[in-house]
Amino acid sequence: MIVQKKYQFWFCTGSQDLYGDECLSKVAQHSRQIVDELNQSGELPYEIVWKPTLITNELIRRTFNEANADENCAGVITWMHTFSPAKSWILGLQEFRKPLMHLHTQFNEEIPYDSIDMDFMNENQSAHGDREYGHIVSRMRIERKVVAGHWSDPIVIGKIASWMRTAVGIMESSHIRVMRVADNMRNVAVTEGDKVEAQIKFGWEVDAYPINEIAESVAAVSESDTNALVDEYYDRYEILLEGRDPEEFKRHVAVQAQIELGFERFLVEKNYHAIVTHFGDLGALKQLPGLAIQRLMEKGYGFGAEGDWKVAAMVRLMKIMTAGMKDAKGTSMLEDYTYNLVKGKEGILQAHMLEICPTIADGPISIKCQPLSMGDREDPARLVFTSKEGHGIATSLIDLGNRFRLIINDVECKKNEKAMPKLPVATNFWTPEPDMYTGAEAWILAGGAHHTAFTYDLTAEQMGDWANAMGIEAVYIDKDTKIRDFKKDLMLGEIFYR
Repeated sequence: MIVQKKYQFWFCTGSQDLYGDECLSKVAQHSRQIVDELNQSGELPYEIVWKPTLITNELIRRTFNEANADENCAGVITWMHTFSPAKSWILGLQEFRKPLMHLHTQFNEEIPYDSIDMDFMNENQSAHGDREYGHIVSRMRIERKVVAGHWSDPIVIGKIASWMRTAVGIMESSHIRVMRVADNMRNVAVTEGDKVEAQIKFGWEVDAYPINEIAESVAAVSESDTNALVDEYYDRYEILLEGRDPEEFKRHVAVQAQIELGFERFLVEKNYHAIVTHFGDLGALKQLPGLAIQRLMEKGYGFGAEGDWKVAAMVRLMKIMTAGMKDAKGTSMLEDYTYNLVKGKEGILQAHMLEICPTIADGPISIKCQPLSMGDREDPARLVFTSKEGHGIATSLIDLGNRFRLIINDVECKKNEKAMPKLPVATNFWTPEPDMYTGAEAWILAGGAHHTAFTYDLTAEQMGDWANAMGIEAVYIDKDTKIRDFKKDLMLGEIFYR
């Protein structure tokens, strides 16, 4: 379902005409070389496009507005090779509407001690020109990413690549459409939120549909299409009958196959990218969607349980940001379920009733069919697995009534200490940074929800940059978190973002 759009990023070099044509020729040559070598590095997820040197108010303004109008342009990287008077940038920056990076670099890595003269100094003034440019961007209160260092440094290239994914997330956020099937779970606070404000802030469209309208789409799926998908399930996953009659088990699996096909066709027809369901309103559906939702998430759809549209949109956003990433480890909705508080073995068992994305699985993935007390329907089939080890981030976007806050917690995912043969759901087990108790206390102080949008493949910095671009508060819980300082940060956020 995720189609990685061929976004591009424009590389705009600033200068002026005081230094003569020979200097400007070298500026253009140098910036072209930087662009070519960055593209050839193999580390960037998207192409950089070189643009002619910007030396006048009119050219800057025209270039930025052309970037606004180009649907393939996901952002602009700016660099001042020489001194570039910053008032020339004001109108262009005022009218620019896409992600902006300021690459603070210079063409040469080392000062040419033996040959340096004033011609060289005039030509290579990034230390001078970038400060002039940086000043006006700060004065205009424009959100941007600043990356400092030599353009050939792998660390710098990595930062550019990382920001590109954030920029694409910023661009794609305005295209996310969430389909709500039924409503939120009754009396639950964290799954609620201001959908109008979310559309203003993030561009998300969140629409509701009666459950039986989508159930009709499920019922319209042919038996042959359903059976073909069941065959795919049986080829791909381990089948754990656990004493159930094989034919009866297969009939339950077929219900999920029919739901997957019906839901996906409805989502495609209506152009939605994320979905929420609620076990309290299943209408004509025979089962709570389990395996079906897991498969849809694997294809790139966002999902939130019990009507949690904020998590559904965030999962979709993360899947867009990680699209095409080499060796990606996965992204999913998760839920804090229960603790292990044994000293030295602390952690939180993450799971849900059914709907965890198999992209985060490690090892075999099995199909089980087990009773479910919630939903008052027949036993739903679901994919069961344990998750990968490694570092990840758990995020919670919350509505504080007058504003949104994004909480970002670095976590360390671990293998379960022991098998859990009686637990028929997919699981992840992690310890939050900086430790179990500080992490949990900080999460609760910040108002974090029990549902999270989790990924192994993005960083706290990337999601924080997205939050900054959206104009909302980002709260970090990581190895440096201390509760006394954390409380002060929350108080400052209340003042700054109110």
